[in-house]
Amino acid sequence: MNTTAIARDGRMDAERAARGSVTEGAARAGLVARGVIYLLVGALALQIAFGDGERQADRGGALAELSDKPFGAVLLWALGAGLVGMALWRLSEAVFGSVGPEGRTVKKRLLALTRFVFYGFVAYSVLSFAAGSGGGGKRSSDKQSKDVTAKALELPAGQWIVALAGAGVAVAGVWIGARAVMRAYQDEFKRGEMSPRTRRLVDVTGVGGGAARGLVFATAGAFAVSAAVDYDPDKAKGLDDTLRTFADTPLGPWLLACVAAGLVLFGLFSFAMARWRRV
Repeated sequence: MNTTAIARDGRMDAERAARGSVTEGAARAGLVARGVIYLLVGALALQIAFGDGERQADRGGALAELSDKPFGAVLLWALGAGLVGMALWRLSEAVFGSVGPEGRTVKKRLLALTRFVFYGFVAYSVLSFAAGSGGGGKRSSDKQSKDVTAKALELPAGQWIVALAGAGVAVAGVWIGARAVMRAYQDEFKRGEMSPRTRRLVDVTGVGGGAARGLVFATAGAFAVSAAVDYDPDKAKGLDDTLRTFADTPLGPWLLACVAAGLVLFGLFSFAMARWRRV
């Protein structure tokens, strides 16, 4: 067997391992972990909407809420492990490609790599919280956003960097919401294994949850752009501040309640993905 054939067989073996049961299990565990976080953030935002919110409606608030539950420490470590699984799954997609006819394209690989970095950071913050060592999990998203924006603005061309980053987040939010409304996620599901009633319920969670998630991303991105234009890091908002802003609109807390309910739906949608998504 020549060197080329050996290398090809090695790549095929690595790809089969990447798509094996271990990677699939890691992906599904990660989707469950993501669902738990969105459920908790949505529930905290609903409490704020109805005037009973004592905690930040962001990842830190969600982790604090979880830590108060029976076996909270165990749950936090399990959540962190699930998010590590999510990051590794996205890394395997970046290296070997994802399912679907366009799974091996450069665009899909770069998107998977971006998701790997994002979920790697989220997993680190959750595990840091579980270990009690501080880190991103114990700082509010609002303070993190303001601190990062302030440091970025001090860099050469800092205003452009912040503006472009904010615009990128805003565009990503529009893209997320549009894909949800168009039900582009359907191709990722094993719909043949779902009953008609289950498909309808998943569509409710996918459309409503994705639209709410996209709106939150787009709004946070717009605040970052505003912070860049005015050279004012205090105008940057994390998840909690972004959600609270919806209550300051003419629709009042009802808009926040609708967005919060949408985040709960996205949590349920993540659970559905953990069960029926093609991995």
